[in-house]
Amino acid sequence: MRLALKHQIILAPAVVLCLMTLLLCFLQYTYWDMSAKRQHAKDLKSAFIALAEADMASQRMHGLVRFLAQAQVPDPRALGLIANLHQHLIMSIDRLQESGQVGIEDLGQLRKTIADLNPEQGILLERFDAALTELRPEIAAQLNALNQQRDDMSELHGEDFDALVAETTFVTIVVLGIAILVGILLSLAFARNILRRIHVLSASAVRITNGDFSPPQAPDEVRDELDGLTVSINRMTDQLIRVVAAEKLLEGAEEERRRIAMDIHDQTLADLSAVGRGLEQLRQTPACGEEAAWIEADLQRATANLRAVMDNLHPQTLDILGLSAAVESLLEKACKAPGSPVYHFMADDDAVDLKLPRLAQVTVYRIIAEAVNNVLRHAHASQMEVNMALRNHSLVVAVEDNGGGFNQTPMMPTTFGGRGLHNIQERARAIGAQASWRHSRFSSGTRFELVLPL
Repeated sequence: MRLALKHQIILAPAVVLCLMTLLLCFLQYTYWDMSAKRQHAKDLKSAFIALAEADMASQRMHGLVRFLAQAQVPDPRALGLIANLHQHLIMSIDRLQESGQVGIEDLGQLRKTIADLNPEQGILLERFDAALTELRPEIAAQLNALNQQRDDMSELHGEDFDALVAETTFVTIVVLGIAILVGILLSLAFARNILRRIHVLSASAVRITNGDFSPPQAPDEVRDELDGLTVSINRMTDQLIRVVAAEKLLEGAEEERRRIAMDIHDQTLADLSAVGRGLEQLRQTPACGEEAAWIEADLQRATANLRAVMDNLHPQTLDILGLSAAVESLLEKACKAPGSPVYHFMADDDAVDLKLPRLAQVTVYRIIAEAVNNVLRHAHASQMEVNMALRNHSLVVAVEDNGGGFNQTPMMPTTFGGRGLHNIQERARAIGAQASWRHSRFSSGTRFELVLPL
């Protein structure tokens, strides 16, 4: 399965980004593990401090109990200190419970022993001494256990930190190296494939430009943008072959029309001229003079009709005076009949002096003749304008009338009309021009426009 071109382009950076994301997740997990260990060390420290404070309080309380046991008279100050130390023991055990570093059973035993030291239940020195004798070893044992955990944690923390730095550095270097290598390999692989296919298409375009109409092989299925471009080049080549074939056919047809017109001029008109000279001599004979005059009049009409046919086949004015003069002569002949529209012909100096290839010149003339003929036959117009001008490196020819117009789609002129309009389209396509129809600048009518890039 071939990836789309845009996916091939973004695949390499996407893979690199995925690898970098995995690296960031690994670093985040490592940081989280280190944070958990730091929090554990902090809790151990809090528990150790709480137990140390409880140990100090129990030592002072034990000393005060022994002092009161030796004294003859109870000391109120010592009794108050015992009450304060008992509260301090309770708060220390509460902090120890919050740290969560001592088991529930051990905490319960400590709280039970401290409850026996509550001064509010009465100060019995023997009970206090027994309770403190039991409490202090328990606190000392817990202190030793926490101290050992702190020492182990300190050693592990140092070792873990060094190992963590080494591990993260190694993993980071490895992942970055792999990401860069994978990105380069993927980029080279896809770029090589894309450039190879583009080179094939470029070579095909060069061949087509040089006249070798052999398109690249079309894919069985369009799977990416380059496949679509290959199919488009194939279709373009087919269209170009058709256009070139039409151009060659049109060029051959025009050359044949020109040859026939020349043959008629050189042979048929010459023969008719010889017949005319014979009739002129025959007309001088008294017996045949009137009949010869009638025949000569018919011969002149036939000669005029034959000259019109010759002009239709290939107008001599086009070869002698150029496109502008030929169009003006065409309009003068076409609009001399009664009821014809009033015409205005305008051509700027650049259009008059323009030298077109023979095929393009003849084709433009034929298109103008067809457009003018459509106005005369179908538009029922009273005015007609024909303009020729150079604009934006293109020859622009416009035929505009104020007639009845016709139903049209301005953007798609090939969707309407009969054979004449179809012929105009085919002729324009053969020389690379564009023909269009739209509404006239008059209050009614149609504007035909031909644009031929130079």
